[in-house]
Amino acid sequence: MPANGNHPLKLQFGLINHEGRYLTAEAFGFKLNASAPSLKKKQIWTLEQDLQDTQVVYLRSHLGRYLASDKDGKVSCEADGQNSDCRFLIVPQSDGRWALQSEQYLRFFGGSRDYLSCFAQAITDAELWAMHLALHPQANLLSVARKRYARLSMEDGEIAVDLNIPWGVGALLTIVYVDGRYCLKTSDSRFLSNDGKLLTQTERTTQYTLELKCGKLAFKDCEGKYLSPMGPTGTLRSGRCSKPGKDELFDLVESHPQVVLIAANGRYVSIRQGVSLAANQEDETDMETFQMEIDKDTKKCTFRSSLGNYWALVAHGDIQSNATEVSANTMFSLEWFGHKVALKASNGKYICTKKNGQLLAVSDSIGEDEQLTLKLINRPMLILRGENGFICHHKSSNTLDASRSVYDIFTLQFSNGSYNIKGVDGRFWYVNSAGLVCSDGEVPEDFTLELLEHGRLAIRGKNGRYLRGDQGGTLKGDGLGVSSSALWEY
Repeated sequence: MPANGNHPLKLQFGLINHEGRYLTAEAFGFKLNASAPSLKKKQIWTLEQDLQDTQVVYLRSHLGRYLASDKDGKVSCEADGQNSDCRFLIVPQSDGRWALQSEQYLRFFGGSRDYLSCFAQAITDAELWAMHLALHPQANLLSVARKRYARLSMEDGEIAVDLNIPWGVGALLTIVYVDGRYCLKTSDSRFLSNDGKLLTQTERTTQYTLELKCGKLAFKDCEGKYLSPMGPTGTLRSGRCSKPGKDELFDLVESHPQVVLIAANGRYVSIRQGVSLAANQEDETDMETFQMEIDKDTKKCTFRSSLGNYWALVAHGDIQSNATEVSANTMFSLEWFGHKVALKASNGKYICTKKNGQLLAVSDSIGEDEQLTLKLINRPMLILRGENGFICHHKSSNTLDASRSVYDIFTLQFSNGSYNIKGVDGRFWYVNSAGLVCSDGEVPEDFTLELLEHGRLAIRGKNGRYLRGDQGGTLKGDGLGVSSSALWEY
């Protein structure tokens, strides 16, 4: 487990057959087909490894049922637990595609449309599947061998694998899917080439096929070599290996939001003065940056410093950044007021900023001194996924779709406690009089972000309404409350 408490992401993907169609698990009768032209919920599969034999994998559908094959090659997806018919082996091909072999019967799985079987004795084109990752594409990259995270090294113009904790905007990488291959994009919108250089455009040398080994990822370049960290700083580039060993393996790890907090006195909350928290700094450094980790069940939040310690309530309402483990005293409730937030400690009191900048959890009610402005710093590139898909420009109008299998990358700009959201064409989001979110604004419009759940946020327009995806897949700015259609993975 990585030192910062972030978990490797469970691998989720779509499987594309030789006709460019996705393997689909239908809700009705647990039927299987390979007819879908794009990757939506029904086309997402989760990879689970066998605990005893790491070569064996199970494929679980969005319905929680497992892909299985019987001795006659008949495939189904009804099993609600792992059994011997659900055991498959991945046989990777040189072009990055997979053949899936039944471990029990040694036959290969393939076909098209409604005609799927696991009876082929040899691998032909019909038994090959391309993997399309279905994770949120922004993550931290952890080297399995070095136990260090990758980051953008601006001064050296490279990706260095040397962080103990994935800190700051430089540790965020975006995995970009291009025609069956993947690019690694840095936070300043450059692509990693196989020689370790960062390029502004994607080309052959920036595209990798993904391979799986023991549940870990390897990135194979256009010449059949694999990315690995090199030298003392762990420069990420292709080595000489044409087979992935431990040095060539990586985990994609969930990227938690990292924030700076500005108190009513206009100063940043900091640990620069020692373990006690105080709002007394005028600039943002790692000492003023905190990682928010929201508990999935309670929705309460911990704040972690760049040194790895958590904020904790200690005697007399004092808040110190000295806890090494999560406990009741490190959990805070968040209450949102537009672009401000109030934090309630485990003693039931709100945190307030004293005249000297010290933070104490001693207030029974919320006034100006109990409100903090929270600025999200590690999402300069914003990719949003809702319950039905990603947010993307509409093909033929100025509106936005909220149910697409492909995503657009937007730019997030902080502006006096609010945010402006900008498209690749440099134009801004706004909500029009009909409640539609449009993407062709000449002037920036303010939105507020509320980090409400583990990995999910809500966005509020200046009309006070929440942005939500409607039944037709259009993004609207008319939500009265935070429903599932108004929560966005980011």
